[in-house]
Amino acid sequence: MLIHVGWRLLLVAMLFPGVGFGQQGAVVSVNPPTPVQVVNAMIVHEEDTEAHRDQYEFLSKERSARTGGRVWTERVVETSFGRVRFLLAVDGKPLSEEEESTERGRLAAIVADPDKFLARERAQKDDEASARKMLDLLPRAFVFDHARLQEGVWTMDFHPNPEYSSHGLEERVLCAMSGTVVIDEAQGRLMHVEGRLPQDVSIGFGLLATVKAGSHFSSDRGDVQGHWRTLHVLTAIDGKAALFKAVGKDSEVARSEFRYLETGMTVGQAVALAEAGDAVVAGRGR
Repeated sequence: MLIHVGWRLLLVAMLFPGVGFGQQGAVVSVNPPTPVQVVNAMIVHEEDTEAHRDQYEFLSKERSARTGGRVWTERVVETSFGRVRFLLAVDGKPLSEEEESTERGRLAAIVADPDKFLARERAQKDDEASARKMLDLLPRAFVFDHARLQEGVWTMDFHPNPEYSSHGLEERVLCAMSGTVVIDEAQGRLMHVEGRLPQDVSIGFGLLATVKAGSHFSSDRGDVQGHWRTLHVLTAIDGKAALFKAVGKDSEVARSEFRYLETGMTVGQAVALAEAGDAVVAGRGR
């Protein structure tokens, strides 16, 4: 892993001589870096973390299509095969005994048929996909301005690069956004990114699809026990496709109470841990 990290940091240092690295790969400004250099160094750190992702147990409050527009409070256990979730409350109201029994039955079915669970997890699009896609596009598809460094935090605005050609509806929407990115200077890690459409984006002169102005998303991340985690994701994309079919997404996820997990957990172990998590949320201890 050290060799893997080392060549990536060496590559950034060669491409962007104004950026150096201190202890544990922290970004060090040899000369004042340009906004693109800061962004590229941040992406190297984020990509390396993605390739060696740590796993956690945490509390999640989510409102999305998956939850039917209601706020689900869940204990989530991350594993190498997906996220095991145990529903604790709906719109702030704890489950009834009957509802809890049904939820435990659902988890028992996961243990009985883990392959089906794994296939479903792989098919689901992660709620952080838009933020990761935006990171990939930042250096190529956007122009940065108003960069400022205050108290160890870089903040810079971005707007579409007119020379970049986007592909597909999702990329066209993201590349048409203007917004702000916030980066921790010392660790070179993303703290916040947000984007908003200043005007409608249409495909086929609006006959195929139109995503409305004002559509936006944001993602907040923070250092949790020495590991950077996504704490809040908000996505509000509004539009119409051919035959008046709605397109877009309206969701919000907030995460807290992180607890680091060792890797190699089985499906049954993850389910048992998720079910036990309700005792922690209720303050009864483990």
